[in-house]
Amino acid sequence: MSEKAITLPVTGMTCANCAATIERSLRKLDGVKEATVNLASERVSVIYDAGLLAENDIIGRIRHAGYNVPQQTMEMAITGMTCANCAATVTRALRKVDGVLDASVNFASERATVTVVPGTSREALSAAVEKAGYGVVTAETEDELIDAEQAAREADIRHQVRRLGIGALFTIPLFLLTMTRDFGLLGMWAHELWFNGLLMALATPVQFYVGWDYYTGSYKALRNGTANMDVLVALGTSVAYFYSVAVMLGVLPGHVYFETAAVIIVLIVLGKLLEARAKGRASEAIKRLMGLQAKSARVERDGVELDIPVEQVRVGDIVIVRPGEKVPVDGVILEGHSAFDESMITGESLPVDKQPGDMVIGATLNKQGLVKFKATQVGRETALAQIIRLVEQAQGSKAPIQKLVDRVSSVFVPAVIVVAIGAFAVWMLATGDSTAATVRLITILVIACPCAMGLATPTAIMVGMGKGAENGILFKNSEALERAHKLTAIVLDKTGTLTRGEPSVTDLAVSESAASDAARLLALAASAERGSEHPLGAAIVRAAQERGIALSAPHDFEAITGQGIRATVDGRTVLVGNLALMVSNGVHLNGLEPEAERLQREAKTAMWLAVDGQASAIIAVADTIKDGSIEAVRRLHELGLTVVMMTGDNRATAHAIAAKVGIDRVFAEVKPGDKAAYVRQLQDEGYLVGMVGDGINDAPALAQADVGFAIGTGTDVAMEASDVTLISGDLRGIPRAIALSKSTMRTIKENLFWAFGYNTVLIPVAAGALAPFNWAPSFLQQLSPILAAGAMAFSSVSVVTNSLRLRRVKLR
Repeated sequence: MSEKAITLPVTGMTCANCAATIERSLRKLDGVKEATVNLASERVSVIYDAGLLAENDIIGRIRHAGYNVPQQTMEMAITGMTCANCAATVTRALRKVDGVLDASVNFASERATVTVVPGTSREALSAAVEKAGYGVVTAETEDELIDAEQAAREADIRHQVRRLGIGALFTIPLFLLTMTRDFGLLGMWAHELWFNGLLMALATPVQFYVGWDYYTGSYKALRNGTANMDVLVALGTSVAYFYSVAVMLGVLPGHVYFETAAVIIVLIVLGKLLEARAKGRASEAIKRLMGLQAKSARVERDGVELDIPVEQVRVGDIVIVRPGEKVPVDGVILEGHSAFDESMITGESLPVDKQPGDMVIGATLNKQGLVKFKATQVGRETALAQIIRLVEQAQGSKAPIQKLVDRVSSVFVPAVIVVAIGAFAVWMLATGDSTAATVRLITILVIACPCAMGLATPTAIMVGMGKGAENGILFKNSEALERAHKLTAIVLDKTGTLTRGEPSVTDLAVSESAASDAARLLALAASAERGSEHPLGAAIVRAAQERGIALSAPHDFEAITGQGIRATVDGRTVLVGNLALMVSNGVHLNGLEPEAERLQREAKTAMWLAVDGQASAIIAVADTIKDGSIEAVRRLHELGLTVVMMTGDNRATAHAIAAKVGIDRVFAEVKPGDKAAYVRQLQDEGYLVGMVGDGINDAPALAQADVGFAIGTGTDVAMEASDVTLISGDLRGIPRAIALSKSTMRTIKENLFWAFGYNTVLIPVAAGALAPFNWAPSFLQQLSPILAAGAMAFSSVSVVTNSLRLRRVKLR
């Protein structure tokens, strides 16, 4: 039994009975030897059998009892990884640290995401990584971490360039001398011991200086009980080098292959250099987002304007932004009007007009006037900081498709070594030619490429997530990105999603006697409604203001419950309300009844306007359809999805709106608490359902859906119930998100097809599968180790380059 002790913080306890409940619950768990709860310190100490239980089992038991164990997430930048097996080794090392609940390492982004209980030290995590043979980039803040990562990546590239330069310096003359000998241009010198000694002298610095990283990487991997790409390279080149030494000394018969070992190492270093540069480009989206931040801010303190670093802006500060300047932090406008370019945050190209009371988002650009605003979110709480954090977390998560790759990668290198030894044995038995058998052994070891498999999924995920962020689309994790392309139905909440969520004046139908006086009638209605707090009245006032109509002050204002309002405007008696108000006041309707009925059939609220006892107009008010909603639904249809609308409105209103937009199915008169049940109904019908809502009122339905899409505002992007957040309120972001998911998954499948296909086809070729067939080209019957090294080096580069094509995908 492997006994282990753990101490966890627990919240939610209120008395000694709570402590006793947790102790009883834990002691019933198989494998728990002892459980003690300290109510004062709110901690539980558990001694358990690590062979039967994991820390997550204990935490799950505590939560099942009705209490909570707080946890936090740490991000770490890892250096020294060369393939997916390295990432798996670091993951295992981190999961063994006390207090770690889960760990995930992304080979492409070179980041570890570790979920821990509070109190777990970063130093303990770093020590575990370093003990496993890898490095950790340390920094105090996220900005510093990104800078440190960039510095580490640049240092790695410089290291690879230096290795490549030194390798080329020795390998080029080595290769030329070897070719000169092989073409018979050296005569008797070709067989002299001193000539082979010269080749060895040129090959040795390449083997043991340029190639030293592969030896150290192999040692670390084998010490951790695993095998990675370094093992294959070190083993393959060492066989070529030491076999050549043995031949040179006369111990073995055959041909020396010093140039083979050197060229293999140089080509693989070249491939790693190109791969490092390509991986850097894959993470450029985060760098671009970081670059959006303003460096300084102009604040007003005690009546004095000060220019200060943006890090020093405090909540409540009055910030001044002039035309052409970036907004430094999030806030609410106090003075001034302007248009703001929010394209860098929302993905929408048109500037947005803002006035006092409107929110402004940090990193957006003030296009026109000077504004003063009050800072409401600063530092890590700004929209941009949250976006960066979400994108980093999403890029670091693993897609479900990656699990298959991880399983294959875990056995890939040992399997290749077994195949290589088997091929050597077969060719030795079949031909007795040790040289040919050794060449096949080296070729198999060198041509196998676990790197391409390890990079196939995460690089595409990184680029796809970055592309989404640049277009105002935030995926919470890789699983959401993968699932989105499989959706077959989209459910749209009507209010605030399909429609604006606030009433607007849509029609003004006037009586024949007042046909030329529409503006004056709207002025009377709006003036009367200035005394009302009803949303419909506010819509009429707003409509008049938008038309530039001057309003008068109402007198003798009276709100009549359930009917409307009465007021005197410029000496005239004005009534605005429903038909019951008109009838109860004996108003002559002047033949406007058909207009009222027509507007009501169109799902609009018909408000009667009477002036001095005569019905003068019908003002129609409705929750208007958002710009882009009709186009969004059309594009969803083009993607092959069934579009469903869900609303609490009556059936007539719901179907009228659905007909305008082009909705396929309608769920009307739906209570807020029943939305999740309707999503489940569609799932029971066989649909994979995406639910679109505001992320708050629709939280249960968003959580029930296969993929939840939350319509954001650019200021609250961390919507926990949803899988995807659209920073802008534009519904066209939904088809863009699904199109991005389809493009990303297509790229992942292309990458995996190449990575698996490459190894599946070329390893048998390297083993000599085509040797018996005369129709096969001679270079395939006996594949050169140098060609194998070139193919291996560029296979991973091709995968990363293919992923980078996602940056050019057009989502509009």
